[in-house]
Amino acid sequence: MRHRCRVAQLGLPADQRKALFRALATQLIRYGQVTTTLAKAKALRGEVDHIITLAKDGSLSARRQAMGYIYDKQLVHALFEQAQSRYGNRNGGYSRVVRTVRRRGDNAEMAIIELM
Repeated sequence: MRHRCRVAQLGLPADQRKALFRALATQLIRYGQVTTTLAKAKALRGEVDHIITLAKDGSLSARRQAMGYIYDKQLVHALFEQAQSRYGNRNGGYSRVVRTVRRRGDNAEMAIIELM
């Protein structure tokens, strides 16, 4: 039973799942959108929203937390510079999940997650 378990397991061990989310979040912040499965996109939303909230805060502690999560140091600096002007008047909901056509090989539900 998975009652009240909020973490999407995705059939992966915890360390692989964390590495997957870190890589997807890095790519999403770098390119603005990523095409992945619907389950991964929905699970990634919370991680990316948390990083952008840290960037809006802009403190040294928030910057260190973001650097511990995002793989690219220059990407973190660029995010912290533009976050206040880009997301300053928005209270959450920094990403959008749009469903696309199913994947050809295994018919998995695909989605595009993009930053707003």
